[in-house]
Amino acid sequence: MSSQMYARLLAFGLWCWLLLGGPAGAWAQISPGTPGQPPLNSPPIPPDSSVRPRPALPAVASRPWVLRLQTEAADAPALRRYRPRTGLPDSLSVLREVRNLVLALQNEAYLLASADRLTWEKDTVRVQLYVGARFQWARLRNGNLGDALLTRAGYRERLFSGRPFLPADWARLQQRVLSEAENQGYPFATVRLDSVELTDRAVSGRVVLERGPVVYFDSLEIVGATKTRKEFLARYLQILPNQPYSQQRVAAATRLLRQLPYLRVRAEPEVRFAQHKARVYLLLEDRPANQFDAIVGILPNTATNTGQKKVQLTGDVTINLRNIRGGGKQLGLQWRKVDAASQLLDAQYVHPGFFGTPLEVSGSFNLYRQTQLNPFQTLRPRLQVTYPTPRAGRVALFTEWRSSQLLSDSTYKLLAVLPSTIDTRYDSYGLDYTWNALDDLYFPRQGTLAAAQAAVGNKRISKNSELNDTLYQRVALRTTQVTLGLRLERYFRLGRNGVLLARVRGEALLNRRLFLNDLFRLGGLNTLRGFNELNFYANQYAVGTVEFRQFTGQDAYVFVFADQAWLRQDIVAQPYYEDAPTGLGAGLSFRTGAGVFQFVYSLGHSEQQKLALNASKIHFGITNRF
Repeated sequence: MSSQMYARLLAFGLWCWLLLGGPAGAWAQISPGTPGQPPLNSPPIPPDSSVRPRPALPAVASRPWVLRLQTEAADAPALRRYRPRTGLPDSLSVLREVRNLVLALQNEAYLLASADRLTWEKDTVRVQLYVGARFQWARLRNGNLGDALLTRAGYRERLFSGRPFLPADWARLQQRVLSEAENQGYPFATVRLDSVELTDRAVSGRVVLERGPVVYFDSLEIVGATKTRKEFLARYLQILPNQPYSQQRVAAATRLLRQLPYLRVRAEPEVRFAQHKARVYLLLEDRPANQFDAIVGILPNTATNTGQKKVQLTGDVTINLRNIRGGGKQLGLQWRKVDAASQLLDAQYVHPGFFGTPLEVSGSFNLYRQTQLNPFQTLRPRLQVTYPTPRAGRVALFTEWRSSQLLSDSTYKLLAVLPSTIDTRYDSYGLDYTWNALDDLYFPRQGTLAAAQAAVGNKRISKNSELNDTLYQRVALRTTQVTLGLRLERYFRLGRNGVLLARVRGEALLNRRLFLNDLFRLGGLNTLRGFNELNFYANQYAVGTVEFRQFTGQDAYVFVFADQAWLRQDIVAQPYYEDAPTGLGAGLSFRTGAGVFQFVYSLGHSEQQKLALNASKIHFGITNRF
């Protein structure tokens, strides 16, 4: 047997010894591709000119080289899929290219692949490459793992029987088994391949898990100036004393903490193990989160025949109290004067850690009142139960009762058809999901936000005593209604201080009998800039936004934006309507002694509004957090 074959068999034996775990096995975390990787027969270093004068390594390292591969005829078909570079700028690039080729072969189950000899000539490097046979799995059996654990780790017997022996597949299985173990209280577990048998290039063995000592959570320690209570954070993060250690919950802690607007995460959590216990340290500090907003808008008055002024003022006042008494509770109140005839009131209360559980219970109330043009009033209370999961975001179940009533109007008795607004009640049950991976809630630079909502319920139309009863004869008084909503946001870093925001959001109301006071309303600073607040009624709409922000400080930036919307209005009392309004503008935001000041100048274009300076919208206000 040739010396080269002895060397390859010795390398394979060493590879099997490492695969079995070596002296102590892999510890807790393994590097992808490391388990199952045979020792690489690295290309030799170019000859030293002092020892071998011919051929000599060029004095200039940047001299270009031509790479020539030489292999046996039987190995040539296996190399056709790989296209190594033949022209390389220097000798170091040659070594890297050859090494990458050998690694690629080994990762494709050619475990004995090696570069046996490199010959350096004038401007050419000749490589004698050995590929060898392709190894495959004969069978991978379950050693001492429970069937449920191995199944959760992604093991399927057919994937490890008669398939190529790919080290990456074995490494992924190892990592998944370790992840399952370290999430069940065994952070020091190791995984190895036992009882290895090699028969005609086919490998068989058993998966063996050495769990190590069982570890339980001891306590949660907070390092930093914060009033937030440890008990609340322990329930919120689901890191509870005397529960089995879970690496998944520790890893998800940072993302969950960043969703709390009143905390700033200074560093990743630290874990210290001692006497089968794990103590988790959180490096946190409070950030101003209680909020008082007062925003004033100046809009042109479109009702010029009423003798009113040419401009009208709108207002938005918001009070938000967060982390009340350090327990994460929140109380919010918002009043908005949309225009001279419309007002809106929102109230919300959030109670996390309900009765010592990780559940979050919240209640909200919405009131909208319109006193002109088919006056009506809508009430919308809502009750929601949210479960913040360590990995899959926030999942919530909710129920909502929406009732809309016409306000008294003497003209109703004279109508021969139903008005565009009507008395309705809609009781629904739904599911809400939110995934928040933003690096900052207030001033994100990168990350993703996704939210979806779906609800279904019964809608009932009530007969109004001021309307003729015969007007309801051809209207279904009881129907099924579906509500859908979606919001996706993505922030990209551009350069050192630039941020690009791409966002799409939309809602849909599915019902055969819709009226004006059933519909969604959009327009204004929070939904579609360049138009009056809540200017559009729609039963279906979508708004896409592209915004570039150039930060001049930690919480100061200038921005330009473009909003493109599509909306549809299909109701009983009015003809079908569709529009694609566009909003363009710019603004700035910066911190002052009184709070964060924001100024936005925008223009809008739609079928009812031309793109003109005299129809521009200006919004400015101060957000004060304390």
